[in-house]
Amino acid sequence: MNIPDLYAYLVRARWDLWATLEGVPDEVLSRPLLDGERFRCIKDLVAHTAAVEDGWIHYTVLRDTPVEDTFPAIKAAGDGPVYAAFPLPELLDYWRAVEASTLTYLATLTDADLERVVEDAPGEHFKLDGLLWHVLLHEVRHTAQIAALLRTQGIRPPSLDLFFYLPNVSRA
Repeated sequence: MNIPDLYAYLVRARWDLWATLEGVPDEVLSRPLLDGERFRCIKDLVAHTAAVEDGWIHYTVLRDTPVEDTFPAIKAAGDGPVYAAFPLPELLDYWRAVEASTLTYLATLTDADLERVVEDAPGEHFKLDGLLWHVLLHEVRHTAQIAALLRTQGIRPPSLDLFFYLPNVSRA
């Protein structure tokens, strides 16, 4: 599986997750379920997952303006346990915009690009291939965390495993 294929799976899985989240009462999405410095509720994880993709691709890889800049309230909020008060549709609109931007970027990606070395910070240099895999796997981990938190609240999350999104190849 390559990066665009894995991202296509993530898009389909996140749409299913979003549909589930849209049916969850706001009180549940805003409830402090974690005792962390940055993440306390499901909405914190939603915002963080989108922001990490946005940040890595725009700040680090492309060195351009992040999608976040078109969402002033989200930009001003930062990356802390502050998203409980945000309406879920606003967070999902941001994530949708990040997704659209990422899809546009991935459509231009070449094998040669994946070999490019990207500087994250002085003394920290990584191949683009590895950074993009990091971004994709980061989402897998946090969406699994969101699914587990939904279960603790008695809400059945969608089945997000890759298996459920693979094409069935018949031998007929």
